[in-house]
Amino acid sequence: MRLIHRASPWRSLIDDDGALNIPALTAPLDYLTDCLTPRTSSLPSSLPHAHAWQLSLVESLVHYDLPAWRISQLISDHNASLYRQAINLSLDDMRAQGWGEPPADYCVLLLGSAARYESLLGPDQDNALIIGDYPDHRHVEIDGYFQALGERFTARLDDAGIPLCRGHVMARWPMWRKRLSEWCAQLSIWSADRRVKRVQQTNILLDFFPVAGNPALAERLGDCIAATLPKAALFMHEMSALLEELPVALDRFGRIASSPALDAPHDEAINLKQQGLLPLISAVRLLCVRHQRREVATRERLAALSHVAGVLPVAQADLLVAALERLQQCLLNQQRANKARGQAADGWVDLGALRDDERLLLKFDLQQIKAFVQQVSDR
Repeated sequence: MRLIHRASPWRSLIDDDGALNIPALTAPLDYLTDCLTPRTSSLPSSLPHAHAWQLSLVESLVHYDLPAWRISQLISDHNASLYRQAINLSLDDMRAQGWGEPPADYCVLLLGSAARYESLLGPDQDNALIIGDYPDHRHVEIDGYFQALGERFTARLDDAGIPLCRGHVMARWPMWRKRLSEWCAQLSIWSADRRVKRVQQTNILLDFFPVAGNPALAERLGDCIAATLPKAALFMHEMSALLEELPVALDRFGRIASSPALDAPHDEAINLKQQGLLPLISAVRLLCVRHQRREVATRERLAALSHVAGVLPVAQADLLVAALERLQQCLLNQQRANKARGQAADGWVDLGALRDDERLLLKFDLQQIKAFVQQVSDR
């Protein structure tokens, strides 16, 4: 991949004579257009090419001085468009093969970071499928259709470069493909006691966003969540207890602690996704469930919680949003560097590559996250 080595276009916006220098402003986007085949302003037609083009998109956005949190939203927008293309192509194939039209209402859900519109480089697939209720005697016919659809669109995304989920959190599997009434029944079963696995599965489902099909089904799933989980005392207690199993990358003296994992890619490495972002996201999600908030993105959740009396002071919410933004920036910087070296874009960050001020800010942000997680867990 050819990187753009240009100064920020904003400093070239006005010429010496006071005129607008539009070519200088559009130079990064012109480069992005040059990456397209054929050379048009439309997105690449094939899914693999479209996904490969995403890195060029990110590099162009960097030259507009966009922060990582905004770039992550645009990456997520692009991935959502790849999902819709994969689903539509799969439906076209099924029509051509005689499957006909979808035999019931349906909604494909993005899960996890994709649903929160917080994807960075290198996410895998996390998705689910809601099917409108139908009579039991039609199960083989209707579920068979949507199983085929799930297998097809997830395979297409895998071929395009968004790999299959290792934990099988995908619409191709029955666990994540159900009728709406079955999803509601499943939530009742999962929340009936305090089993760790059931809480973990529910946490995966709580971050969802409709990407294709009828979004009204997703809205009704949200109604079911709001009516079921906050009243499940044992379940909510276990959800809170699980926060303690998401350690923040700090030692007992409040210093940044590198990860001793065998798969750590650097001598001074921390898994910032697992030991920074995930504890923050999980604690914010738990508070939203407690207070029946429907927001999905972490930034929006923090803003919403700051307006609920006695839940989260505005000043603390601002600190946590700033921490979220800086952690995303740190991860995106590392992922771009990894990609430039032909390495994987993962959740690890090389502490040795950070400046002193970056390390100080990272320590401060992790301390704010750790205090917040403890605060939520103790309630």
